[in-house]
Amino acid sequence: MRISRFFCPELDVNNKTFPLPEAAHRHAVQVLRLKKGAKLQVFDGGGVEFEATLDSVAKRQSTITLGEQVNNELESPLTITLLQGISRGERMDYALQKAVELGVNKVVPVLTERCNVQLSNGRADKRLHHWRGVMVSACEQSGRSVLPELSDIMSLDDALLDNKDVTCLVLDPLAAQGFSSIDKTSSVSLLIGPEGGLTEQEVQLASANEYQAVNFGPRILRTETAAVAALAVMQSLWGDLA
Repeated sequence: MRISRFFCPELDVNNKTFPLPEAAHRHAVQVLRLKKGAKLQVFDGGGVEFEATLDSVAKRQSTITLGEQVNNELESPLTITLLQGISRGERMDYALQKAVELGVNKVVPVLTERCNVQLSNGRADKRLHHWRGVMVSACEQSGRSVLPELSDIMSLDDALLDNKDVTCLVLDPLAAQGFSSIDKTSSVSLLIGPEGGLTEQEVQLASANEYQAVNFGPRILRTETAAVAALAVMQSLWGDLA
């Protein structure tokens, strides 16, 4: 039977018994209806993971006791930073969820010309909080014990600056080359536009910052589909899905 996994950033290997974080408690007790004595796994998002036992269950709090440490080696040898143009609602959620499942290491939400998401009056912080929750859930589901970094929302100009010692790619349906034309790499930064894609000027800006334009065949993909497909191809070519 599959053992439920929970994100516990407060995990302390020197403290064998401690309360589950509020979010993990709600999921374990109120959603999954786990009872005292249930076996589970907890991870801190930095690569540390333990087997654990649910020791006590109350309405507002539950406690666990750590067991054996889990040897979790699920990280890909390919380091991926995803520069994702911000899309609305479930499309952005889907892209982030699948990016985590496919082994991305860092996500940068990027404001581009065709982004039509309102982020003023505190909405940006709420979106970041929500997106982090999506990524945590994807880690719990996929078996990863390393939570990918989620950066602050950035302008395209700022996001393109961090391109040292990595292979930089931008999806462009008009590009002359595909992923198979790119030399093997161990670290890649991938820029994907939002709904409506990147403008010609934004693709040119990326190119000026040493991003190579790559296409994805004859069909135009939605932004959330493009993220999934591109990450899967890169992991197949250079990562751990070959």
